[in-house]
Amino acid sequence: MRNTEKFPVEGPNALWKIYHTVSKWKAIKNFVFIQITRYSPSLRMKNWIYRHVLGMTVGEQTAFALMVMVDVFFPEKIHIGSNTIIGYNTTILAHEYLTKEYRLGDVRIGSHVLVGANTTILPGVTIGDYAIIGAGSVVHKDVAPHSFVAGNPLQVIRAGSVE
Repeated sequence: MRNTEKFPVEGPNALWKIYHTVSKWKAIKNFVFIQITRYSPSLRMKNWIYRHVLGMTVGEQTAFALMVMVDVFFPEKIHIGSNTIIGYNTTILAHEYLTKEYRLGDVRIGSHVLVGANTTILPGVTIGDYAIIGAGSVVHKDVAPHSFVAGNPLQVIRAGSVE
């Protein structure tokens, strides 16, 4: 089960209330820096921006492929361990705006994790150390350490084992 905090809204859908929940200037700044990281080939520069500009927790030797899209509004809720690979065009969300509420949740990705290309990681999930996420997956629930999961809906291909 995802660990998110729910915030009900009155009136139009929650996305219309976005700038009541986050500063538009923060969103603009984050958007500009995220676009720089999406296209940059420099892993060191990406990690520096993620850590020092966006406030993410990013471990040593973690690699973000081209076109990775991290949460524009709440990147500080993303925590990634060391020596992890985030595949091409992956999206990592720490928020979701719905018709009658919005939800926020920390995303925790362990160390030595491989996230395949074109994966979407939803708010409030934890991915354990040494997990493998197959390309094109939607991670809508926690993933145990040492597991191999894939698909939409997410299916366990190989269960985790402590080694």
